[in-house]
Amino acid sequence: MPKTYLFLLLLAGSCPAFAQSGAPLTASLDNVRLTVALTASGQPTYAVAYRQKPVVNPSRLGLQFVDGHGFDGPLVLTGSEVKNVDDAWQPVWGEVKSIRNRYQQLTVHLRQPAAPGRRLDVVFRVFADGVGFRYEFPKQPGLQYFTVADELTEFALPGDHKAFWIPGDYDTNEYPYTVSRLSEVDNAPLVKASTAIAVRDAPDPQAVQTPLMLKSADGLYVNIHEAAQVDYPAMQLHVDRASHRLTARLVPDAVGTKAYLRAPGRTPWRTLIVSDRAPDILASKLILNLNEPAAFATTDWIKPMKFVGVWWEMQVGKSTWSYANSADTLTAAGQLVPHGRHGANTANVKRYIDFAAKHGIAGVLVEGWNVGWEDWFGNWKEGVFDFVTPYPDFNVQEISQYAAGKGVKMIMHNETSGAATNYEQHLDTAFRFMNRYGYPAVKTGYVGRIVPRGEHHDGQWMSNHYVRVAETAARHHVMVDMHEPVRPTGLGRTYPNWLASEAGRGNEYNAFSDGNAPAHETILPFTRLMGGPMDYTPGIFKLRNYAAGAPQRQVHTTLAKQLALYVTLYSPLQMAADLPENYEQHLDAFRFIQDVPVDWDDTRILEAEPGEYVTIARQQKGSASWFVGAITNENRRTATLRLSFLPKGRRYRATLYTDAPNADWRTNPEAYRISTQTVQAGTTLRLALAPGGGAALSLVPMN
Repeated sequence: MPKTYLFLLLLAGSCPAFAQSGAPLTASLDNVRLTVALTASGQPTYAVAYRQKPVVNPSRLGLQFVDGHGFDGPLVLTGSEVKNVDDAWQPVWGEVKSIRNRYQQLTVHLRQPAAPGRRLDVVFRVFADGVGFRYEFPKQPGLQYFTVADELTEFALPGDHKAFWIPGDYDTNEYPYTVSRLSEVDNAPLVKASTAIAVRDAPDPQAVQTPLMLKSADGLYVNIHEAAQVDYPAMQLHVDRASHRLTARLVPDAVGTKAYLRAPGRTPWRTLIVSDRAPDILASKLILNLNEPAAFATTDWIKPMKFVGVWWEMQVGKSTWSYANSADTLTAAGQLVPHGRHGANTANVKRYIDFAAKHGIAGVLVEGWNVGWEDWFGNWKEGVFDFVTPYPDFNVQEISQYAAGKGVKMIMHNETSGAATNYEQHLDTAFRFMNRYGYPAVKTGYVGRIVPRGEHHDGQWMSNHYVRVAETAARHHVMVDMHEPVRPTGLGRTYPNWLASEAGRGNEYNAFSDGNAPAHETILPFTRLMGGPMDYTPGIFKLRNYAAGAPQRQVHTTLAKQLALYVTLYSPLQMAADLPENYEQHLDAFRFIQDVPVDWDDTRILEAEPGEYVTIARQQKGSASWFVGAITNENRRTATLRLSFLPKGRRYRATLYTDAPNADWRTNPEAYRISTQTVQAGTTLRLALAPGGGAALSLVPMN
C-alpha cells in the first residue's frame, strides 16, 4: 500500500523576526539537505547540499510581473508545512517496471508586505538524489490574470564546474555539445555558425539550455533541468562567468513577454539532480516523479514498437520528399511527370513493408507521402499541408491493406513546416485520417520558423501546442513522436501516448553535415535524455560512402556502437534507420536489432562518465532476458561488465556483438565480431571497444 506521512513544521517568532534573523527552514532526505531563508531585506533564498558539500549556495527566488507588482521585492513569511511521502507507481512504458516516489516536501508561504499584498507559495520536494521546486499562485482577490516579465530563479554554484552545454537558442537544440568550464561559456560563435533558423532577437551569448550537466572539481555530478513544463516557456540559464551564478532566462513570445498566467496556477518544477556517482544521475527518476499521473485512464492501446522507414534514403540524397521538382516535366494536359526519385511511392513502400514483415519489425514510417513538399521550407508561410492528400504515386488504401496483410503497422508523418496554426486547424481531420487507415502512431515535425509569426519553438504558445497535439492524439488512440519540439520534461508520464521526441542533435546530422563527434552519444544520456526518450534514429550500418555528392562523409561510430545505442539511448519508439539493402548485407548483426526490446522491467547503469563512456543493462519487459549496450568516445577502452544483476543459480546464453580487433570509426567502422558464451551472476566480461566503438549483448536464459 502507498504510504503518505504528513507532519506540520511550527514556526517560532514573527515573520519580520524570521526575515531579520535569517533563521532557516530546512528539509532533507538521506544525503540531500535543503535550506530556505529570507534575507534581511526580505528576499527569499534557497541552498542545497549533498553529503554536507555545497551544491547550490544561497540563491535568489522570485518573479517579476509586467504590472510591477511581482514577487521580486521584499516578502514576508506567513507560514510553512512539511510532509513526507513514500509511495510507488507503475509507468505505462519505461526503463523500469515500478518507480518509487519518496520525498520530503516543504511548502513556504510568502506575502508582499505592502499593497496589493499578493501571496506566493514556493513548494520544494527533497528527494534522495536531488531537489525540485516550483512557484504556486493561490487563489486570491489581488491576483487573477497576470503576465510574467522575468523569472529570477538562480543557481549559485560553488565553483567553476566542468559543463556539457549547448547554446540558449529559442528555436532549436540541435547543436553539438561543448565541454568547457562555466567561465568559458560563449555561445555566440556557435549560434552564428549554426544551421538553425535565426531567432527574432540574438540569443544571450552566455545562455545555455537545459538539461545542463555539470561536474565539480571535488567529484560531484549535478544536473539542472525542469519538470512538467506546461503553460510556460522553456527555461534557459544565463551564466555569469565570473561568479558561476546561473540565472533563469525564459524564452519570450512575439512581443517579448514571457508567460501569461492566472491564479490559481503554478510554474514548472526547477530540478537539481546530484550525486558523487555518475551512474546515479542516469538512474534518477526525480523528473518523472514531479510530473502528474496519466491524464487518461485507458492505456492498453499504447504499444511501444520498432520501425523502419522511407526516411534515411531522403537524408542521404537517394530519393526526395517532393513528388515534383525542377527535373520534372509538365505534359500538355498540365500533369507533372516526376523524374523517378520520389521516395514515398507505393512500390518502394511495399519494399519496406516486406522487409519489416520478414524480420519482425512492427512498423513502417513513410515521409514525403503527402502533397506540399515542393514549397514546405524557408518561406515563413501559413502552411502548405492538409495532412490527408497523398501524392499520385502513393496509394493510401493499397498500402494500408498490404501492410495489414503482412502484420505491419504504418506510421504517419505530419510535417508542419513550423505552421502550428495550420496544423491545429487540421488536427482532428488528420487524426481521423489516421484512424481510418489504421495508423497507430504519428511522427510530427516543426522545421522552420513558427506561425504564429514571432513565436518560438520553446515559448509558452508552442509548449501548449505540443500538449494540445498529445491530447488530441490520445482522444484518437494515436501515439506521438515529435520532432523539433521543446526538449522533454517528463510529460511522457502525464501523456503516455507521447512516446518520444527528437529535440536534440540526432543521427541524421551524419547524413548532411560534419556529423556527431564520437563523444556525442556518451553525453546525450546526461543531457537531452534526462527529460525523456529521444528518437535518435540509430542503426546505420553503411557507415561510409552513403551520401550523394559527399563521398568523404561518414558516421562517427562503428557498426557495433550503432547496435549498442538501442540500449544506451532509450526510446519506446525506436527506428532501424538504414536502408533495407544495407541491412541485408549484415543480417547476422541485424539480428540484435530484431531481438532488442523497446520496453523494460529493470535498468542497471553499470558504468558511466559523461563525454567518455556509458554501459547499461536492461531487462526485457515480461521476460528474464537482459540486453546490454556499451559505448565509448573517440578513445579505445575496455568495458567491464559484472553480471551480478542476473539471478543467482541461472545460466544464460550470451550473444556478443563487438568491435573487431582492427575496428576504428575512422578507418574500419564496419568491422565487427559475433560470439556466444555461457554466463551467470558471477561472470565478469571485459569487452574491447574500438575508438568510436561499442558492444551489444543479448543474455537469454538457457532452458
